[in-house]
Amino acid sequence: MKTRNFKRVLVWELPVRIFHWINVLCVFVLTLTGFIIADPPAILSNVEATNLHTFGVVRFIHFTAAYIFFFNMILRIYWSFVGNRFASWKSFWPFTKKRWKNFKHVLKVDVLLKNEKEHDLKNISIGRNSVASLSYVVLFLLALVQVFTGFDLYADTATWWLPKMFNWVSPLFGGDFAVRQVHHIAMWGFIFFTLVHVYLVFYHDWLEGRGEVSSMFGGYKFVRAERIVPKETDTTTTENDM
Repeated sequence: MKTRNFKRVLVWELPVRIFHWINVLCVFVLTLTGFIIADPPAILSNVEATNLHTFGVVRFIHFTAAYIFFFNMILRIYWSFVGNRFASWKSFWPFTKKRWKNFKHVLKVDVLLKNEKEHDLKNISIGRNSVASLSYVVLFLLALVQVFTGFDLYADTATWWLPKMFNWVSPLFGGDFAVRQVHHIAMWGFIFFTLVHVYLVFYHDWLEGRGEVSSMFGGYKFVRAERIVPKETDTTTTENDM
């Protein structure tokens, strides 16, 4: 039985974790209400039509979640400049020699499902890996598409100045129909990302055993002591490597 030292590292700070779970809730609500808005279900009711506000409630929930999603994204951008190195905007840039090596390593393990060897452990990222970094950049661009197209569709009926700032998008795309189509397609991008993201998080939690899932609740991961610098550590524990 071989014993190794592990150290508990604070990877995801509290603002990052709050952003993550608010984002999860917003994406879920926006997707659900978005489907209802795109294809409203038939509601049988004996209430006078002018007194039935079900669809209006759905739209209100959708727009409220959109505002929260938008301001939550702004706060995350701010934290990428003041947070730790795992939250920094620099951590999202995957195109360096070291990250490209990690990119190939992750593809080998995640896509080709090849077993890791002992000397490959140095390629395991403490924070997010290079493939995740690139996917988050793409997701951020999708989020911008959703913000621009969504607020443009809302601008005509909005009374606040913020949505009206985006009413130039519809003429750019040639009308509301095209904007709505782009908005809908981008939503499927979020759905696809969510499915892959959840699978890979649980997969790496099982594969690496470093607290991948729990880290987004408590913020900490367990990392080989020889792979980190002292300022990144919190407490030291010893675990048996079976």
